[in-house]
Amino acid sequence: MKTKAQKKEAIESGVKGIKASETLVLADFTGVPTAELNSFRKTLRAMGAAFAVVKKRLFKLMLKEQGIEFDPKSLAGQLGVVFSSKDLVETAGVTYKFSKGKESFKILGGFDLKEKKFFEGVDVTRYGALPPREILLGQLVGMLTVPIRQFMTVLNERAKKIN
Repeated sequence: MKTKAQKKEAIESGVKGIKASETLVLADFTGVPTAELNSFRKTLRAMGAAFAVVKKRLFKLMLKEQGIEFDPKSLAGQLGVVFSSKDLVETAGVTYKFSKGKESFKILGGFDLKEKKFFEGVDVTRYGALPPREILLGQLVGMLTVPIRQFMTVLNERAKKIN
């Protein structure tokens, strides 16, 4: 049981984390071994993010202090929060990679703090499953070159018939 001073300190620490973040990803980590969570924390630290275990009631107070109305009690399990200064897609990607193949780690949702908008866990998982930006751009360029290639093939065949 935490004392009132410890709870106040936890709220202040959480508010600092929220102020320094652009996005939050909420997850249920019930049953995930500590060693795996520590590995996840290390990965997050490398990208400038952090993972913290937060009591739902205290998390509600942290968000309320930032002007965000949200009741985390509707979320199942224990609450772990990823505080990140990166955008939601990048943060969701790292969290999704960690959750792949782990039944006990579930993405519950996420916040875009600039917009003060909550995203359901399904949406955050979809964002996380997207390939990196560079790959998406490569796919787009590939799709744009297909019609040009087809046109060049038609011109080549036409030139062969003329000769």
